[in-house]
Amino acid sequence: MFDVARVAGVSHQTVSRVLNNLPGVRASTRVRVEQAMTELSYVPSPAARTLASRRSQTIGLIQAGRPDYGPSNAALAFNEAAHAANYTVTQAGMRDFDAASLRAAVQMMVRHNVEAIVLISGERQALDIIRGIERSVPLIAVSSEDVGGFHRVAMNQYEGARLAVEYLISIGHTDIAHVAGPADSMDATERVRAWSDTLAAHALPQRPAIIGDWQSTSGYAAGRAMIGARDPAHPLPTAVFVGNDQMALGVLHAFRDAGVRVPGEVSVMGFDDIPEAAHFAPPLSTMRQDFSGLGRDIMAVVLDVLVDEQKAGDRAGRVSEMVVRESTAPPRTGAARSAR
Repeated sequence: MFDVARVAGVSHQTVSRVLNNLPGVRASTRVRVEQAMTELSYVPSPAARTLASRRSQTIGLIQAGRPDYGPSNAALAFNEAAHAANYTVTQAGMRDFDAASLRAAVQMMVRHNVEAIVLISGERQALDIIRGIERSVPLIAVSSEDVGGFHRVAMNQYEGARLAVEYLISIGHTDIAHVAGPADSMDATERVRAWSDTLAAHALPQRPAIIGDWQSTSGYAAGRAMIGARDPAHPLPTAVFVGNDQMALGVLHAFRDAGVRVPGEVSVMGFDDIPEAAHFAPPLSTMRQDFSGLGRDIMAVVLDVLVDEQKAGDRAGRVSEMVVRESTAPPRTGAARSAR
């Protein structure tokens, strides 16, 4: 830094102000300092800057559980938002986890002097475990359930699912089945709750939800189960609200194999709007989640927490956007259905 100051003809304090993008430096002086840095191939030492400022400009990110589309894209969007805010992200990822592995990840983050830790996991167990781990830095969790003990960021899964079911009801469906995600998934639980509450609010009958695992194979099995159980007393539903697009793909495959027309006989509604959803056969109606916005929300809460943890609030109000494509339509009349 002193060499840069000598070449630029300024004080080392001025070089420091340029490095930290602080005000009070004339534009011409800033240019001279930057030119001197280039001439000397000067790269600031992160360790030295950390010692001087007591700030590491580093955030820890722990991803725990299945690498599903939603958590993976939320993590990617958070990384982009963190880098845009000039923060480095130290990451730890684990498909299978327990108390020991999560504790080791937290301890590793603390050793790297992170200023805060972000946890992205769709599984309730990860939050239960990490809440009991002592840590010296704030924790921000992506959690669609308000379980307490940390700052929270989430999409409003309940409202998104409610809108999906309300849409199906609005176009005439009164028998709406649900293929849900895993029981340990907080997002899946919220979507099941919204589906059930919305049907109850309209005094509509409810079939038992079919539980899947977010994968297309489980959606195919769910579709086959609905087809195999049908008889005159238990016909196919007129619509199926599926907990995510991958399982919806499996449902569509099962219906196609059995000759069930979508949406002619059964409408299918997904959730997430993965890039492939527009190219399913037929193109899938779904709820689009804004994972880029979620990543920005996570980083915004991190920054708020680092300014004043007591005053920092949660962000859990972002709602999915409905995308209507060709997999949903009003149901056929009872006469038309029985004539088939």
